[in-house]
Amino acid sequence: MDHQDLTGSKLSAALQLLPHGPQFRFIDRLSDLEPGRSGIGEYTVRDDDPYLRGHFPGEPLFPGVLLVEAAAQLAGVVAQSDPHVPPLKNLKLTALRAVKLFGTARPGEIIRVEVRELRRFENLVHAHATASINGKLVMQAELTLSGEPS
Repeated sequence: MDHQDLTGSKLSAALQLLPHGPQFRFIDRLSDLEPGRSGIGEYTVRDDDPYLRGHFPGEPLFPGVLLVEAAAQLAGVVAQSDPHVPPLKNLKLTALRAVKLFGTARPGEIIRVEVRELRRFENLVHAHATASINGKLVMQAELTLSGEPS
C-alpha cells in the first residue's frame, strides 16, 4: 500500500471531497490512503460530543450507526480521491449489507476505520469496511455509495 500520512491541510482537502459539514465528520485523521483502493482513518470520541448526552445518560457510548457513518465517510474519501475517475457529485451512502456490530467506543477511545474499495461501476462504489478499538473488531460492513457523474 502506498502510505500517505494525511494530517492538517491534506486531511482537510481530502475531507472536502465529502458533502458533510465539519460538525458531522467522524474521521479526524487519515493515516493511509491509496486513492481509489483503500484507506485507514481514525476518530477520537470526545467527552463533549453532543450525541453522547443521550446515548446513554451516565453510560456514554458511541452509537453503532455512527461507526457505519464513519466507514461510509472514509469510503467516500477513498472513492473521491481516485485520480483516474472524476469525483461523483452528491455522493451518498445508499446501501448496507452484512452489517455486524460487535461493540462500540467510549469517550477518549480512538476508533480505527479501514475501508477497501471492492468495485466501482459508473456511479456506484462498493466497499468493505471495518472499525476497531484497541485492535478489537467492533464493526464490519459492506457499503454502497452512489452519486451523479460530474
